[in-house]
Amino acid sequence: MHPHIKKLYLSAEKSERLIIGLMSGTSLDGLDVALCRISGHGRNTSVTVEAFTTCDYPQSVKDKITRVFAKQTVNLEYLTLLNPWLGQYHGQLINQCLARWQVSPQSIDVIASHGQTIFHCPKHQHSHNEFGNATLQIADGDHIAITTGITTVSDFRQKHIAAGGEGAPLAQYGDYFYFASDDENRILLNMGGIANLTYLPKAAQLDDVVCSDLGPGNTLMDAYMRMHFAKPFDDKAIVAKQGKVNKSLLNALLKDAFFNLDLPKTTGPEVFNLGLLTLAQAQSQTQQLSHQDVMATLSALSAHIIAKHINELASAYTTVYCSGGGVHNPLLMQQIQQQLGTHICVKGSDVLGIHPDAKEAVLFAMLANECLAGEQTKQRFTTAPSVTMGKVSFAD
Repeated sequence: MHPHIKKLYLSAEKSERLIIGLMSGTSLDGLDVALCRISGHGRNTSVTVEAFTTCDYPQSVKDKITRVFAKQTVNLEYLTLLNPWLGQYHGQLINQCLARWQVSPQSIDVIASHGQTIFHCPKHQHSHNEFGNATLQIADGDHIAITTGITTVSDFRQKHIAAGGEGAPLAQYGDYFYFASDDENRILLNMGGIANLTYLPKAAQLDDVVCSDLGPGNTLMDAYMRMHFAKPFDDKAIVAKQGKVNKSLLNALLKDAFFNLDLPKTTGPEVFNLGLLTLAQAQSQTQQLSHQDVMATLSALSAHIIAKHINELASAYTTVYCSGGGVHNPLLMQQIQQQLGTHICVKGSDVLGIHPDAKEAVLFAMLANECLAGEQTKQRFTTAPSVTMGKVSFAD
């Protein structure tokens, strides 16, 4: 047996594994790094987050990614060069975290790397009939493995697509394994660049789980702040709080075809970008709105689509556990709660033991754990068959 295969086998046989989960989302703000101690698998999964941090990207790194992010046309040479460079960069950030946490790289079983999504393209979003669903993440796993000396599991979304899914959202797997309850109806709401949720009715079986993207979380607001205020986001919603929601613009934005698609569905900044806002403003003749009014309206858009879907799913008493950057936006949280039924309670995911900023990084650590120690089930999820996801890159 090859030593690398033997090491994987021994890791799978252990009672618990130390896994580093990585997440860099569409907000492009940095790399979330979660050091997770995981035991069991499937519904018996137990996770303890031993350390977590977000390594903020300097502007130079953001600029590198922005050159290829969610664009129809990019320089192929530049993209080819950026893929390994970003993998090496992520590996260096991991090394820095481990040194700061005083954790030996040899103690880590695997790294679970989501990579950086640069284009998400489900079939409903493109016009090429000969092609199906597709998605592309960069930050090559081999370069992470070599840079850190740690076996790396990456590129999770491709298997999901190969098995018939859209490559997103993948939160459904970890949410079911870790957060499902026999006593409480739960919705796990994540508000990153794109908002998505997982509905877990109490005592749910796999087939009962609903997981879907909903539409923009922070992506439109963040893009508008970058363009008009040279800031990455609206800190504490200071700008949006100064404005008023414009109903004409809101209604024009809500006409986008994505909102009429049935769940489950996926999307990204390829659809929800400032081009969409420009079109909606032209249609509603609201080009002269103040920046504050536009930001208030974009916040109302995210809140409307989030609350709408939660209300449709939650017919009985339900608790919504929130995560992602949107948790820190007080106006967005207020707008959502104002539109929810009285039988719906809103809390942070930290109540369940997972910091709201760490949740997605932890979920990918859980997917890597399933890759090592899980058992494939014959039951189906709503978005694709349950399959083992992740490609393994050895450290030498």
